[in-house]
Amino acid sequence: MTESNTYNYKVVRQFAIMTIVWGVVGMAVGVFIAAQLAWPALNFDLPWLSFGRLRPLHTNAVIFAFGGCALFSTSYYVVQRTCHVRLCSDKLAAFTFWGWQAVIVSAAITLPLGITTSKEYAELEWPIDILIAVVWVSYAIVFFGTILKRKIKHIYVANWFYGAFIITVAVLHIVNSAAIPVSLLKSYSAYAGVQDAMIQWWYGHNAVGFFLTAGFLGMMYYFVPKQANRPVFSYRLSIIHFWSLVFTYIWAGPHHLHYTALPEWTQSLGMVMSIILLAPSWGGMINGIMTLSGAWHKLRTDPVLRLLIVSISFYGMSTFEGPMMSIKTVNALSHYTDWTIGHVHSGALGWVALVSLGCMYYLFPRLYGREIYSLKLIEVHFWTSTIGIVLYIASMWVSGIMQGLMWRAVNDDGTLTYSFVESVQAMHPFYIIRFLGGALFLLGTLVMVYNLIKTVSGSKPVSAEIPLPAAAQ
Repeated sequence: MTESNTYNYKVVRQFAIMTIVWGVVGMAVGVFIAAQLAWPALNFDLPWLSFGRLRPLHTNAVIFAFGGCALFSTSYYVVQRTCHVRLCSDKLAAFTFWGWQAVIVSAAITLPLGITTSKEYAELEWPIDILIAVVWVSYAIVFFGTILKRKIKHIYVANWFYGAFIITVAVLHIVNSAAIPVSLLKSYSAYAGVQDAMIQWWYGHNAVGFFLTAGFLGMMYYFVPKQANRPVFSYRLSIIHFWSLVFTYIWAGPHHLHYTALPEWTQSLGMVMSIILLAPSWGGMINGIMTLSGAWHKLRTDPVLRLLIVSISFYGMSTFEGPMMSIKTVNALSHYTDWTIGHVHSGALGWVALVSLGCMYYLFPRLYGREIYSLKLIEVHFWTSTIGIVLYIASMWVSGIMQGLMWRAVNDDGTLTYSFVESVQAMHPFYIIRFLGGALFLLGTLVMVYNLIKTVSGSKPVSAEIPLPAAAQ
């Protein structure tokens, strides 16, 4: 029996393709709205092209369409490879693919039309929320059903992270999206006031913590050892990383609500837990990077490995910056400024996007049995996108700190030194740099698209798998 008959690679291929498609769409919308901030006339006085409607489309496209498809694709691949069994239900796996695409298309239609709950990262209205819940429960059945029928006693650590991400996101989504429908396309949150804010940021920050961190750490723990052909640096550390991360992350949400009506003790608890979070985050980063011990020379010749390792470096930087920004005295300067935007994108572009694209470079040749078309083009992609990230986040750091300082500057008589309009004017050159950074990142992704199309259409079949490192057996 061939490997392709043993494992269900069809659904992995489908999600991998849509990872790239939705990645380009989401990033293109991001670059467009970045241009709108620099040149507001690009709104064209059309409501469905306004920043307020396209911004949630961008976040949903890059997080749930691009990131979500990457998570589905890699988790289905990894759980089969490490459990040595086919997915427990091909039909249910196919339903998760088509159901998730239906969710994404629904979001792409409703958000530009202004049909929204207005809740951060949870803007989709109640019928779509129900579909998300159904697809997600189906995903959990496929994933955990496959683990239950595994032929190997050990459950590899990557599956722990994927499993925690699947369970937690289900709970987060169902609780936060509880709503009272008043029509087919309008509902009101089941919560009100400060309780609504608390539930929202418990959800919002753990969408970052579990959707955009735990799931992608599952990728790190499988694909970095595979690409490096080395065992995980410390398997024991990976287990400590898992338990400390999943316990601590869930408490960190209140740091989004400093200096609001949220009770002081809740804000302080969120701050303390965020600071503690630095330890497991950096433990995981060190574990990922040190997997290259004895194989550092591969970074010179393997651009895919370089993408993966640089993504882990950005993960380390973002998870240092986040706890620092959660400290109330720092937050007094950074809150509501572009510094937050810089922080988000150092994680979103530097960590999530780079590790996802690195995994796609690993998967496509193996899923299609073709040698990668051009390593040189991966080099071009790496440098173009990395320079884009640096331009983006550096411009937002400078712009954000400048904003914070301008907003809090007062004259001797207690009046504000600068009007809000003056701060907006001062931000303009940094918005142009941010746009250029985003455009470079998108350009790098388009280079990848060309490379993968040429790879898939190539005429030179190769072996679909390399040996699994000992620690991942």
